[in-house]
Amino acid sequence: MKIYTKTGDSGDTSLFDGTRVSKTDPRVAAYGDVDELQACIGVVRAAGLPDDLDEMCVTIQRDLFALGARLADPSHKIAKRVEKIVINDDSITRLEGWIDRLDTEIPALRHFILSDGKAAGASLHFARTVCRRAERAVLSLGKDAVEPVVLIYLNRLSDLLFTMARAANHRAGSPETPW
Repeated sequence: MKIYTKTGDSGDTSLFDGTRVSKTDPRVAAYGDVDELQACIGVVRAAGLPDDLDEMCVTIQRDLFALGARLADPSHKIAKRVEKIVINDDSITRLEGWIDRLDTEIPALRHFILSDGKAAGASLHFARTVCRRAERAVLSLGKDAVEPVVLIYLNRLSDLLFTMARAANHRAGSPETPW
């Protein structure tokens, strides 16, 4: 299979249902932001993480591929038959469990903090901002354009990325910078 197909040379692309849309279509922009977030998580992993945080990141990257596929499937044809595309309440519960677990090892937050620290922590803070942008892009499609679980997942993921950034910095001995 060749990496180039030439089908997008005129500025359009196909959704999973075969519909051709402009590459500037809001749906394409939304799953593009999710793809960028997935790549950001790869940068986080390259910065070096403790094993448990790295394993979380691998799971998150897989979830984001599934989420992007759901966004590229407005008619929900592929999501029902491809197990890898599953994002559900269990996915959100998993994120919440990770937040709760990490929250027990970091100091209580008493003020706003700057997005800094060691490379992994700062990269996680950056990934959080990309996650919020992806969430806004998905919201711009309209509340009925995607399943509610997609928005809940992105919202909870940004909370997790913030908590992971704090935990990564705490474990690395990097103090938080108050605003």
